[in-house]
Amino acid sequence: MTEKQGLMLRAYLVYFLFVIGMLLVIVKIFIIQTPTKDKNGGNRLSSELSNSDSDDKMPIRYVKRYPRMGEVLDCNGISLVTSISYYNLYMDATVPKKELFDSQITDLSVKMSKMFPKVYISPREFENYVRKARARGNRYLLIKKKVTNEQRRYIKTFPIFETGRNKGGLIDNDEIIIRKRPFGDLLKRTLGLYRPIPGKPELRVGIEGAFHDYLAGEPGEEVEQKISTGWKKRGQITREAVEGADVVTSIDKEIQEVAQNELHKQLKDKRANNGCVIVMDVKTGFVKAIANLTLSPEDGKYYELYNQAIGRKEVPGSTFKLASLMAGLEDDKFKITDTVQAASSYTYRGRTLNEAKRHNYGRISIQQAFEKSSNVISKIIYKAYKDEPQEFLRHLDEFGLTEPLGIDLAGEPNPTVHRPGTKKWSGLSLPWMAVGYEFQQTPLQTLAFYNSIANEGKLVRPQFVQEIRRGAEVVKTFPPIVLRQKICSKSTLEILKGCLEGVMTNGTGKKLTSSYFEIAGKTGTAQIMNDRSVKDGKGERIFLASFVGYFPVKNPRYSCIVSVEAIGENVYGAVMSGTVFSAIANKVYASSLKYHKAINEKGKRVWEIPVSKDGNRYDLKKILSKLKIPFRQTSEDEWVSTEKQKNAIEFHKRLITKNLVPDVIGMDAKDAVYLIENAGMHVSLKGYGKVTKQSVTPGKQIYRGGLIELTFN
Repeated sequence: MTEKQGLMLRAYLVYFLFVIGMLLVIVKIFIIQTPTKDKNGGNRLSSELSNSDSDDKMPIRYVKRYPRMGEVLDCNGISLVTSISYYNLYMDATVPKKELFDSQITDLSVKMSKMFPKVYISPREFENYVRKARARGNRYLLIKKKVTNEQRRYIKTFPIFETGRNKGGLIDNDEIIIRKRPFGDLLKRTLGLYRPIPGKPELRVGIEGAFHDYLAGEPGEEVEQKISTGWKKRGQITREAVEGADVVTSIDKEIQEVAQNELHKQLKDKRANNGCVIVMDVKTGFVKAIANLTLSPEDGKYYELYNQAIGRKEVPGSTFKLASLMAGLEDDKFKITDTVQAASSYTYRGRTLNEAKRHNYGRISIQQAFEKSSNVISKIIYKAYKDEPQEFLRHLDEFGLTEPLGIDLAGEPNPTVHRPGTKKWSGLSLPWMAVGYEFQQTPLQTLAFYNSIANEGKLVRPQFVQEIRRGAEVVKTFPPIVLRQKICSKSTLEILKGCLEGVMTNGTGKKLTSSYFEIAGKTGTAQIMNDRSVKDGKGERIFLASFVGYFPVKNPRYSCIVSVEAIGENVYGAVMSGTVFSAIANKVYASSLKYHKAINEKGKRVWEIPVSKDGNRYDLKKILSKLKIPFRQTSEDEWVSTEKQKNAIEFHKRLITKNLVPDVIGMDAKDAVYLIENAGMHVSLKGYGKVTKQSVTPGKQIYRGGLIELTFN
């Protein structure tokens, strides 16, 4: 081999080695930049695997990073459920350099002891705690659990920690997110909760449960490192989490508070067992308020323990008589003006159905029977359908009374209805069902039926959520859902509207009328059975008193049901529930601008100089100038009296002399109190407005510590 060939061979060898090296670098870069899957199916970067080699050979793992859940808001954007962050603080005691640590650990200890005196009784205790950890090489020393974000930010300004994580060793990224209801137990059962249960189906309750998939967002991924005390977060995020969306409910917090307060007041006053209220928008079916309160036997207080409005079905009692009349009118079985002979009791196959208080109404019209809630309606329906009870049941199907409403929230039961040919149907079923027995439904299902009367026969599904938002973006909207366009004919509808109005003017609800607007509705009382009910003549007589209706009668806006369970003989819908309904209706009306015209909507503007109080000249000038009210100054003194003239307010001199009682007649409380107390005397105020009388005559000698009584009007 010649020398030239040898040189060429070495050159080629170097070239090929260089190419192989470059290929290895390219492959390594590709591997590093390509995401791989961990055993849990999560993405992780190979570059992070290499980091573990340089970090004391400590193993790492990839875990889910859960985002902040979305908020549950009322229809006006007020937060009903939110997420609050707390942080567990740790310290890598090996990070601070010796010079920094030795010079500032005492100052840090003073700050920590002052901020958390129950944890660190003295600065010396904290300092010894950290020094021992530093000597042991502790890289994850617990400083404080569950600090607020404000506390966390403040601690980051403390000595040593202010230098940052890489120099000061503070580890503050262990976030704990807790769901909170800012208004306590308000709407507790309806807002609900979501709770995963290992090995079992997850627990989904209320709005939180039904809309959890929107609220939860999408989890991300982060790195945990194993150290001597266990797995700890390193602060490395491999995939960002997607924040949860906000759920905008149909609930109006103001109406909700009125409903809950009025229900609580009545339950407490009557010592009732439990009760519920629902307020619903007539046109859309959006629920504006829903309250459920139950008496606790432990402390005698009322709590939201169970969502009775949605999940508890009971016999509706006399509120069901509306459906009975609707069926008969649709089949032309009778006219509302027909008369019937009422009695104190009615017997069917050996069983007696009594009137309330065994009252005998005599001969009355069918409308009067409904208005007075007479059980003679059982006689009317029995006579009309005894030979074809299946036709009566067919109408209940058409009205939507025998099916669940299909609401988004879990827990709605199917109505209980017995049918001819089944084991539970008997010769007593038809007359008893006509007045609200042998049939069970929830308060929400009863309200939906009555709401359809106010909504011109249109049955809509009750809903609790209006839309889903993520930031400014609307992810999903929930329009009104119509279940039946018409539950009955228009003529029947108009007749029944008149009957519901008649209840309030001539019947059981006549004491519940509002002075602001007209209400339409129906009272209902039913004896119910439970573990404490009458059995074999022993036990307690438990009644369910209800009132359901809508307001105002013209252009109805809201429908409402109030249901109260109580013990005793004097439990009636009008007394127990109607008063709550009336109070809610009045307060909702009074607080809603929708019902009130602006006071200057049609009035003509009249230019007139107003009357002004006396007082400080500078303050009066500022206010009158702001309001563009003309004024004239005839005095440059600090304190002036005012006089209304034709085209302006005039300022006149008001003499305030040192050591003499000032004249404060005509002033407001602020100026009058200032002048008298500045003179060294005390003031007693009576009334409001402007001063019309002062107990010590102006111009008299001041006596320090004396008392002047001011009368305002």
